[in-house]
Amino acid sequence: MKKLLSLTTLGLALALGLSAQAAEDKAPTKQQSKMATCNKDADGMKGDERKAFMKTCLSNKPETQQNKMKACNADEKAKTLKGDERKAFMSECLKK
Repeated sequence: MKKLLSLTTLGLALALGLSAQAAEDKAPTKQQSKMATCNKDADGMKGDERKAFMKTCLSNKPETQQNKMKACNADEKAKTLKGDERKAFMSECLKK
């Protein structure tokens, strides 16, 4: 009877340990979390604009002014504006 109780206790302990480890394995890694955040932020971007944004977002480096300019110029709104309206839009876009 003691053997059966000991084996049952051991089996239960192992089962709980494995389920706790499985729960830890399913938690997203830092890189996966960063990827999810970047994907959410890149919603609506396509092509080279999205590629440049994702590259910058996933790196630890801050975005360069050149990349910001590329992203702002690629925006559909920037393509339709002229003069002071365009200047105001680009100024706001580059501040982000």
